[in-house]
Amino acid sequence: MIGWALVVSMPILVRAGDQIVPAAAASGSSLATSTASTRFGPFDGLDTRSSYGQGVFPEPFLVDDSDFEINEARLDWLHTAGEGNQHTNLVTAEVEKGFGQLTLEVKAPIERDSSSGQISTNLGRVELGARYPLYEYIGPKEDWDSTFGVAMEVGVPVGSIIARNTEVVPKIFNDLRVGDHYTLQSILGYSTLIGDSQADGGVQTFEYGFVFGYTITHEQLAIPGLLQFIPVFELSGGTQTNRADHGDNSLLANAGFRANLKAIGPVQPRLGIGYVFPVDYGAHRDVHWGIATSLVFEY
Repeated sequence: MIGWALVVSMPILVRAGDQIVPAAAASGSSLATSTASTRFGPFDGLDTRSSYGQGVFPEPFLVDDSDFEINEARLDWLHTAGEGNQHTNLVTAEVEKGFGQLTLEVKAPIERDSSSGQISTNLGRVELGARYPLYEYIGPKEDWDSTFGVAMEVGVPVGSIIARNTEVVPKIFNDLRVGDHYTLQSILGYSTLIGDSQADGGVQTFEYGFVFGYTITHEQLAIPGLLQFIPVFELSGGTQTNRADHGDNSLLANAGFRANLKAIGPVQPRLGIGYVFPVDYGAHRDVHWGIATSLVFEY
């Protein structure tokens, strides 16, 4: 599943490996050498000055996370209401672990649907994911930077009526920071369901997501215990590309915020809540409104 996110960022945190060049040595050749020394990774595609993996980008609600995470656990709850008396509650537990620049993740969702008094509870696909940055560009004045990367997600079926087929989703992503406050996370993916054709096997969907945000620091909003307050606006959509519903699009939006709190021992809590609403008719058929809540722990 894919989503996009725009997030407000903090000032860049410099990673180990940067060198300070004396003013007397600041000739064109020495500056080039200093700049080159910040590059690392495969084909020198990455840069130690990048905001990627430095806690600048807030965690999305609907869209898939694209930032590097070292140790993170989260619990999300999404409640949506549709036509008549239709309600859905989706609870998802997730753990992410970083190795070098590689982030691995596992998600386990459970869904409860209620319609006209009929209630069903089912496990969703167990989602296994991985993502890796390939290229980072730093603006000439280091007032903006952009990270491009690739990701892969595999949804493992568990035999329930909502998770009978395997889902494979290759993705590309970009994390953009502009100034000390603005961030934009973008992600594109192509989902293919593999399995029983009677249970949507073979259906392919182009998925997209954007997350916009603006980071307000403790110095700007001096609330005790609060490190950052980040208003977030998300767009998460998908367009089916084959079968009878070819071209059918569904686009949801979420307006909310993240509150990154001060650490409690080695754990930093990050609270979030948002209001979910449909943007187009395709989304409105299933969702009239919703509430997304998220509790993230960095450790």
